Amino acid sequence: MSQSFNSFEEFWPFYVCEHRNPKTRLFHFLGTAAIIPLFGLTLFYRPRIGFLIPVCAYGLAWVSHFFIEKNRPATFSYPLWSIIGDFKMFWLMCIGKMEKEVLRCEALRTAHR
Repeated sequence: MSQSFNSFEEFWPFYVCEHRNPKTRLFHFLGTAAIIPLFGLTLFYRPRIGFLIPVCAYGLAWVSHFFIEKNRPATFSYPLWSIIGDFKMFWLMCIGKMEKEVLRCEALRTAHR
């Protein structure tokens, strides 16, 4: 990744454009949705299953990047901003605004080239 970002606000349009394919976003949604109850189970009942949290989140996301989107996960270069991006994307998908955000970010990135 040759780009450098100084803030999450700068990173977000790049992150969104790395998730153009709705199938990639679905894999991320499922991974993020799975870690929410897993976190609760780990915290309150079974600490030993905590290893499943990154397996679910990153496993599904990375599969989608390598086989669907065919790009390199941003997690490798921007781990903290990527996890924040996952949750922001999850929320926007929950409220039905992610597709509009993809179009907005694509327009932003095109304008900055």
